Amino acid sequence: MAQVNAIKVYARARSGTGGAREVRRQALVPAVIYGNGEPPQNIALYSNELVNLMQRGRFLSTVIDLETDGGKTRVIPREVQVDPVNDKLVHVDFQRIGPGARIRVNVPVRFINEGLSPGLKRGGVLNIVRHEIEVTCPADAIPDHFEFNLEGLEIGRSIHISAIKLPEGVQPTILNRDFTVATVAGHKLEEEPTPGADAAAAEGVAPAEGAEGAAAGAEAGDAAKAAPGKEAAPAKAPAGKEAAKPGADKGKK
Repeated sequence: MAQVNAIKVYARARSGTGGAREVRRQALVPAVIYGNGEPPQNIALYSNELVNLMQRGRFLSTVIDLETDGGKTRVIPREVQVDPVNDKLVHVDFQRIGPGARIRVNVPVRFINEGLSPGLKRGGVLNIVRHEIEVTCPADAIPDHFEFNLEGLEIGRSIHISAIKLPEGVQPTILNRDFTVATVAGHKLEEEPTPGADAAAAEGVAPAEGAEGAAAGAEAGDAAKAAPGKEAAPAKAPAGKEAAKPGADKGKK
């Protein structure tokens, strides 16, 4: 069950831009409460309390009790406006939560047993498709996170929402398909080294060149055995042509 935080708030008499500026000059943040069939209520709260709560994370999925002089109102933050120049809080919208109400929130995902995944051990990469999953759930039973087990996953395998059992009363907003949460990506097979490639590389010769050289050496050896003690015959001139006789050019003078 999600932890409920409490913040002291104050009623804001004036609305609009002028009233909001007056509130900010007092180091307060203007806000509004709406929903649950009741009229909107303008309030103000100290910015430091709000910032401390936001720094804990998951602010938009946090149930808060806003304490006023007239009682307590349970809400959930829906929108936060921040000044783009100085990052100061400008305005906050809160939605009322009635008894037994169901709300829509984003729940973060976590992955366990990464060391037990054969695909990740072989150099695969966990590709997270959804860091958060949007669900509808009871306001008083918001899950802290969803946990997915990576044990036994090979490269190319996917993790779907059906891989976990959701708590009672919690449903994903996507109901028409078993959507993907993460995949284990990477090369499935590694190239095997060519036989003899290591030996050829050690001698500085490529495998193909080494094979051709060996064949040429074998032919030369066979020729030497067939005609021992004889020199190789000189190359013949091309057919139809005779070698020029010495002095032939002199006789034409």
